[in-house]
Amino acid sequence: MTRSGNPGNSQPRWLFPFVVTVVFFLSVLPLGRLAATGLASAFEGGAAKLLSDPALWRSVYDTLVTSFLGMIAAVILGGGFALLLTLFDIRAKALLGFLFMLPMMIPPQVTALSWIGMTGPSSALLKALGLAPPLGSPQPLYSIGGIALLFGVQHAPLVYLSLRAGLLALPRDAVEAARLSGASSRRVLIDIILPLSLPGLVAGAAIAFVSGVGNFGIPAILGIPASIYTLPVLIYSKFASFGPGTFGDVSLISALIAIISIIGLSVESRVLKGRDYRVIGLSGQVAVFRLGGWRVFAEALLWLVILLILVMPLTALVASSLAPAYGVPLSAKTVTIHAYEEILFRQSVTRTAFSNSIFLSVSTAFGLLAVTVLTGYFLVRTKSRLAGLITALAEIPYALPGIVLAVAFILLFAAPIPILRISIYGTIWIILIAYFSSFFAVSLKPVVSAFRQLDPSLEEAARLSGAGFGRRLADILVPLVAPAAGASVILVFLIACNELTISALLWSAGTQTLGVAIYNLDDSGSFNLASALSVLVVVMVVAMMIALELMAKRLPKGVVPWRS
Repeated sequence: MTRSGNPGNSQPRWLFPFVVTVVFFLSVLPLGRLAATGLASAFEGGAAKLLSDPALWRSVYDTLVTSFLGMIAAVILGGGFALLLTLFDIRAKALLGFLFMLPMMIPPQVTALSWIGMTGPSSALLKALGLAPPLGSPQPLYSIGGIALLFGVQHAPLVYLSLRAGLLALPRDAVEAARLSGASSRRVLIDIILPLSLPGLVAGAAIAFVSGVGNFGIPAILGIPASIYTLPVLIYSKFASFGPGTFGDVSLISALIAIISIIGLSVESRVLKGRDYRVIGLSGQVAVFRLGGWRVFAEALLWLVILLILVMPLTALVASSLAPAYGVPLSAKTVTIHAYEEILFRQSVTRTAFSNSIFLSVSTAFGLLAVTVLTGYFLVRTKSRLAGLITALAEIPYALPGIVLAVAFILLFAAPIPILRISIYGTIWIILIAYFSSFFAVSLKPVVSAFRQLDPSLEEAARLSGAGFGRRLADILVPLVAPAAGASVILVFLIACNELTISALLWSAGTQTLGVAIYNLDDSGSFNLASALSVLVVVMVVAMMIALELMAKRLPKGVVPWRS
């Protein structure tokens, strides 16, 4: 006879098979199909042909260089912000942290467009200020350095989050003991805090590098005009010139991207190997150092960075959207809202993109929630040794570059589904399933955090009173995890609505998303229309982030990324 206090008894028999089936179809099956196609191509000689292509190795070089330089920029920006906002008596920390996070939440193609609008001879903003370079001057962002710079801006918040989490976990008693022994603030910072925060910094750098390897939006907009093809852009170009060996080639290139990403992440453990960073003592808010007369200078520097990486690019984006055409100076006589009227009322493509993105985002957010509530409950309550494996498999699709996942689903659904004889390739449903796979981990994390904070005795009391699993779920569990579930919906909606990398390969006529529409408008030369659509996307992103910020106090720790 089992103990009634064991929460594992409350699980229905069908829950474990359900969770295993979900993880199999969203993770194991598509990635297994990708691996099988890559191996088949390699055995048939496709690997030798691809590996002898100089264009591949040029793409590898461009990918590694832009990702590495972008990582350096991200470490400088994100590391500096994390140290100043976490350790020092800076004013308006919450606002500065929120604004610093925005570039990461804004789609990469929008970031690229905003910076193009801020630089170069055709900048409407620079022309309005009389600062534009002469006509015919090269656009400085169409280069390896330009791509790396925007990688740094886009991924700096990742370093900020990782390093800040490490700083907040430092032992307070060690810092206080050093101070009581007479150590200066400078010695405490150099000898204790910075060495112990190295794991967070290295982890952030590794994530920034891997994010650069899989980024499609920025190198597609900045690299293609300069004939710079990173590996994700090379995959896109392979599909654009589809041929007999395309599936085999893109499978192998996807595997190469995955290998580079794994190596990038493994460097973290190599850097930290042989060092012990475990700490003993109370962790929490790190003691704040006083800057004294330097505080005004430090605050001015932080706000200057926000001005350069956020305010000025977005101002340039708005200016470009109000100009009648790309390159026309913005003035009281030329300002117009024609671009907004065009995309909202005349362009059927953009209206379709809006409706598709809203449908996909809402369906993904709420559809995943129904799955992750059950999965999260299982992972927290189960005693099975497979829980760790299931969690890892659920997180792999989100950890992989989106372009790799897109290729996996193309290969999986290129032919009609067996038995059903139904083809979803080229339809909106293949994008929806790929979103389910990619954002499963995003939806799962807040729900798991909420379940871990629940006292199992509440549910156990209801079970002993005769309440079935469905009744306990509806009356006890769901109401208690509702705030986290709401955050899960908003996070998934926010990310899915701005996604480009997956849909760039999976879309077809009538299924384009907002990310695809922005890229296609810019690619066709309609820069002002692309800018106007980007402005609307940024407004939506900010609104959703503010909604999350307002909910933050009711959510488990760690659910809202930019909150402590």
